[in-house]
Amino acid sequence: MSLFGDGLDAAVQKAFTRPAPKSAGARMRYLVKQLKGTKAVAQMLRISQRTVERYVKDQIKKPRPELAARLEREVKKRWQPQIRAKARQQAASTGGIVIDTRARMGYTAPIGSTDQDRIRHLTVALPPQYAARLFDAQEAGASDARLQEIAAEALKEVYFQDGGRRAGSLEEVRFTDIEHLEFDL
Repeated sequence: MSLFGDGLDAAVQKAFTRPAPKSAGARMRYLVKQLKGTKAVAQMLRISQRTVERYVKDQIKKPRPELAARLEREVKKRWQPQIRAKARQQAASTGGIVIDTRARMGYTAPIGSTDQDRIRHLTVALPPQYAARLFDAQEAGASDARLQEIAAEALKEVYFQDGGRRAGSLEEVRFTDIEHLEFDL
């Protein structure tokens, strides 16, 4: 589970126009249709092909908790790809993305300034170029640490330096001990 990757996915999922399937049978039928067969679904979910077939026919209705979580994650990952792409494109080109976080933040600055790390709760609208960088890095399979670096750079530019109007000598922003993180488009 990655904090930043899951947060970006959750933000994009808010743009969905229809709810994803809820029951285990409906989710399994959707995956079978998407992957064009029960064998591929069985391999992806790490269960037997016969078990997939039984879910498709509604012979089994209640999956184990870990299977239910995997099933939900895989369905949401594939649900409404065109809507997902459109939401990402809009955030990356015109809308930007809002980050709401409670984390320990500090910065590296010249001697004589107060650069002590402290817990801050920030809700900041990031410009489209940072939304594009975050989505591109996520698409390329970047680690959570890399996504965290991009978010720290964005917070440095937008929050600490206010677009170049203050704190021009700020070198680096530390963004650690994240208690809460949420993105919104």
